[in-house]
Amino acid sequence: MKGDLFLVTVTILVLTFSLASASDLGPLQDFCVAINDSNSAGQTNVVAFAGLSSQNPGVITIANAVFGSNPPINPDVLVKAFQLDKNVVDYLQKQF
Repeated sequence: MKGDLFLVTVTILVLTFSLASASDLGPLQDFCVAINDSNSAGQTNVVAFAGLSSQNPGVITIANAVFGSNPPINPDVLVKAFQLDKNVVDYLQKQF
């Protein structure tokens, strides 16, 4: 587990530095300090928290946007896109 966590940490750092171009270094610096603290934990157990860029992490609202849109999306388009029966698409649109 310790090796896997270190590999994930290194991968995240590489992606962060290669993809992020921040004018304000504060958040990036805080992230790097937090990563360094997790590596120097010693022989204790490690707990990792994953942050998502969402107000409600774990909540999927795609169905609301697709089947509950106003004006509604043409059911024929949804039948072809999701490979569903037209009756199923009509039922789902009525639910939202």
